[in-house]
Amino acid sequence: MLYGLSAEQDMIAQTVRSFVEKEIYPHEELVERTGEVPNEIAQHIKEKTLELGFYACNFPESVGCAGLSHVDFALVERELGRGSMALNHFFGRPQNILMACEGDQIDRYLMPAVRGERMDALAMTEPGAGSDIRGMKCSAQRDGGDWVVNGSKHFISGADHADFFIVFIATGEDQTDKGPKKRITAFLVDRGTPGFSVRDGYKSVSHRGYKNMILEFDDCRLPQAQVLGEVDGGFEVMNTWLYATRITVATMSVGRARRVFDYALHYAAEREQFGQKIGKFQGVSFQLADMITEIDAADLLTLA
Repeated sequence: MLYGLSAEQDMIAQTVRSFVEKEIYPHEELVERTGEVPNEIAQHIKEKTLELGFYACNFPESVGCAGLSHVDFALVERELGRGSMALNHFFGRPQNILMACEGDQIDRYLMPAVRGERMDALAMTEPGAGSDIRGMKCSAQRDGGDWVVNGSKHFISGADHADFFIVFIATGEDQTDKGPKKRITAFLVDRGTPGFSVRDGYKSVSHRGYKNMILEFDDCRLPQAQVLGEVDGGFEVMNTWLYATRITVATMSVGRARRVFDYALHYAAEREQFGQKIGKFQGVSFQLADMITEIDAADLLTLA
């Protein structure tokens, strides 16, 4: 079977690649040197993305967005992978899980997120649980019509710029033949909510400027209206809307690999040794050939 991009898909990839080269690359040296993204640069990237019509392009046309298919959006993520994650964060891809919003949540969270007026962050990971949702300790207890939350979330990406958070919290426990089983609920939590704080996380050797943060809950009171989906229905919400995230991780990795390959190819074409460019030596050219073959294979396997 032959795989190839349609003319429209090729246009999507070329458009985003051009955007990255024009709007992301020029600021990378500053971010790498300082570890920060100045607010004016962040806002500029967001505004340019909105003008391009690609902000929240992973959302359907029913909420005023581009409604790209999974393959189309994978191409967007692949091209964004070529640039600094700290900068392309402002290209704006809100969590699809916001499509689970109902009633007032649509006007408070969903629509402002897809219009670029508010930014979100997804919070699941905890120090002792990682991606093991059943092992989480951050919990919420009912108190009248509210929920009182205590615990923490760690390694939360994008939390430094988020206006609100989608947080998965244990809201009960069932006894089963295999032991206790946590019941999980998703909550929408606004920055500045009393009892909720966001602080710097851990130092990372990669992704300069793209920080992980720690979220802390200390008797944080959330009304029932902040529940996303159904109480104890966190797994259903998660399985309905987060199924495509692993694909985007793979495609972004392919984009980063292509950027690194471009650096290697350029260096091999410029660096001289023993009177000629090192790219002319078989020991180097064979390695370059193997590299691009493996990258192309990863690209095709992901898109397939």
